[in-house]
Amino acid sequence: MNNAEKETINFDGLSEISITDEETPEYYPAHWHNAMEFTIALKSGCKYRINGISYELKEGDVLLAWPQQIHETLFVPPKGAIFTQFSASIFENNMDLVSIARYLYDCHYFSNEEYPELTRFISDKVFEIRNIRISGNPLAETRCKICIYEILLKIGEFVLNDKKEEIEKTHASGSAWRYIHLACDYIIDNSTENITQAEVASRIGLSSYYLSKLFKSYMNMSFPAYLSNIRVRNAAKLLADDNLSITECAFQAGFQSTTAFNKAFHDITGYSPREYRKLCR
Repeated sequence: MNNAEKETINFDGLSEISITDEETPEYYPAHWHNAMEFTIALKSGCKYRINGISYELKEGDVLLAWPQQIHETLFVPPKGAIFTQFSASIFENNMDLVSIARYLYDCHYFSNEEYPELTRFISDKVFEIRNIRISGNPLAETRCKICIYEILLKIGEFVLNDKKEEIEKTHASGSAWRYIHLACDYIIDNSTENITQAEVASRIGLSSYYLSKLFKSYMNMSFPAYLSNIRVRNAAKLLADDNLSITECAFQAGFQSTTAFNKAFHDITGYSPREYRKLCR
């Protein structure tokens, strides 16, 4: 991705959500990661760049950076912003959100002046996440995820209304989205096997080339990336069982080598399988 560096986000413990306000960096170079990052400007003058487009935020404005989008912090005054980062798996587990991902991922900036109700809602939820995380509540993780889903729902409703005609035309004009559903269902059901893009394409009646195009267009990721995400998710559950070796977890989740498993697991979770297993204890 050009000269941008990939950032590895280490979420606290087994959490898939992090939040930062006290130590927001004044500047951070161009980078990308597999998590989502939503920023609330607490002071005017915050400057960012996403996919080459610059944004200067006023107090109350909201900025959205989606997975694998190159973004850069150009300037943030002291205690000028609060942002939350959360795992893309929270998003990818919901096919209705995934179905409009191509529109969501083009949505980066909400002006508080233009959309006060929406920005206030997102801001309130982000602060609620912060308060939940410091509360010590034993169900804090679930409560935080509910807040994330409420934010995603609100943004999704905005996008559905804003892009109504385009979305209706796209979904009504053919079977592309139905093919994506069929492909994802097959991948999830057979991810532990040595399946290939060509096999999945054949199963649902498409060419491998066309399935690849659909994945990049509708899922904002490649077929191999989606398959790896599913396998890593399955492996994370297996790692909680101390009776299974890490190698057994890798192969039972569908990986064909421990090298591929270790790399994919670290890229997606920010931890090595061994580190993750320790967190489970």
